[in-house]
Amino acid sequence: MTNVYEIHPKVPKASETEKITINLGCVDLGQIDLLVQEGFYSNRTDLIRTAIRNQLTAHADVVRQTIARKSLVLGLQHYSRADLEALQETNQKLQIQVLGLATIDADVSPELALATIDSLVVLGALHATPAVKSALAGRIR
Repeated sequence: MTNVYEIHPKVPKASETEKITINLGCVDLGQIDLLVQEGFYSNRTDLIRTAIRNQLTAHADVVRQTIARKSLVLGLQHYSRADLEALQETNQKLQIQVLGLATIDADVSPELALATIDSLVVLGALHATPAVKSALAGRIR
């Protein structure tokens, strides 16, 4: 059995990133385009990622303190059907708290998820089937 509490720290590959949408004013967008045109950044995305990383670095102490205070798992947390079935056999339930990526295998049924996952807090991304996400909707905080 895979240890369900095992942390898999890894840097996501481009195919494992999440897409976000932002709205910018025309002046901000123009300034971004100017910096790209002048060669400071390779493209808009490069500038935006750099700006986000700089802000995360600036607030790194707050992030670390909050992770510790809220007992969040940092990185990748994966749950297989076998992991959840083992918990079900011992009548245990999970309180999942992840900052990063939480994944629940595609072969996990909504019923098994409901029987073994008491609460779910994911700051980042949750990869699970639509049926499992729907079943857990009332437990996602």
